[in-house]
Amino acid sequence: MTPQSQFTVLAPIAAGREPALRELLATMNATAGVVDPRNALVPFEEFGQLHFARFVILTDPTISDIEVYGVPRPTLPNYLAFVGDCDGSSHDCLAELARRAQSGLRQIFAHCEQFDTAGDLLAWLQARDLPIAASYVNWVGRTVQQIKQECALQQVLSARVDRTPVESAAEARERWQEMRDFVRNEASARRLTLTPPARTPPGWLLARWGNFLFGLVVSLLALPVLLVLGPLWILMLRRLETHDPEVCPRPQSAQLIELQVLEDHDVTNQYTAFGSAKPGVFRRGLITLVFAIIQFTARHIFTRGYLARVQTIHFARWVFVDSKRRVLFTSNYDGGHQAYMDDFINKAAWGLNVAFSSGVGWPHTDWLLLRGARREQYFKYFQRRHQLPTQVWYKAYPGLTLQDLRRNALIRAGLEKSEMSDAQALAWLKLL
Repeated sequence: MTPQSQFTVLAPIAAGREPALRELLATMNATAGVVDPRNALVPFEEFGQLHFARFVILTDPTISDIEVYGVPRPTLPNYLAFVGDCDGSSHDCLAELARRAQSGLRQIFAHCEQFDTAGDLLAWLQARDLPIAASYVNWVGRTVQQIKQECALQQVLSARVDRTPVESAAEARERWQEMRDFVRNEASARRLTLTPPARTPPGWLLARWGNFLFGLVVSLLALPVLLVLGPLWILMLRRLETHDPEVCPRPQSAQLIELQVLEDHDVTNQYTAFGSAKPGVFRRGLITLVFAIIQFTARHIFTRGYLARVQTIHFARWVFVDSKRRVLFTSNYDGGHQAYMDDFINKAAWGLNVAFSSGVGWPHTDWLLLRGARREQYFKYFQRRHQLPTQVWYKAYPGLTLQDLRRNALIRAGLEKSEMSDAQALAWLKLL
């Protein structure tokens, strides 16, 4: 199994260079919201381990919201973020990008502070690759290569399968066997390729189990402390909840239009949000703990298609910026924006509260889990105000949803079985 990883390169944009940077990034798109995968700067499709990638300029239109706490508006830079989700090591992926797209990346990052046009590009990128506070991968081990090969398999079988009604379950098994023999012949003739999964890196397994055991030990050691201090913590949280200002005005129409122009060009969409964390030691400690819990559960529990009850997210991440004063969130999800938000409200509103209620202006919560995102209109206003236009967004397998990926994997798994019952064969045929 090849695990997935992510990189998040952030660099402050040099003074006066942002307009030229926006113009340059626009040349990477075929049209607004649609990247040219063969663009001259970073030809994404040449990098076979890359699932998703984006370039996004991190401005912060809500930065003055912090003033509701009596905190002066900070002077913080605008950043260029280069974000990617890849198979294998993110360091290896960045190294390949730096090697094969060196000229284009140099042109892009030349608009950023402290960029040496003659320096070591890879070292510069890695020095600005921020730690990820929490991340989610829909299906750990599912590679770009696997997705594309299984898509090709499904298309071939779908075009060949006999569409006449199956008269008996036994006939379904015969058709399955015919398809199995056909695929074997196609693979032998090298017209179809189904690469076996790679061996799971031992270092990744050791790190995963080490993290699990470390988390278990820390939880057990912290349990007595939580039992003693838990009531005090809950009271402090409740006091803050009842006094935290709520900042959820209706977004400007121009902002909504700018975002909507970039959406729904594929069955999958991108989401980028940026904003300030609530001030104070308690809130900073809470958000750090929350992200640690999200990271632990996403690494050890939510690895097979679900994030809580939500099944539409390919990849997501939370990243601290500016010494935890601000947070960057990115995701790649199936369906439209409204459906994405409704999915979370209906299935995991409590999860939204846990993950985002430490953001300045979040709708009022009760006991952390209640209300908040359940106050639908306020939540939708809040998240749209913090959403940023993504200047360049790449997906390695356009037109495919997570449901498609799961179906295609089941088709392949069915062909790799040596035996199948009549009922199983009938269910397998329905996948085609």
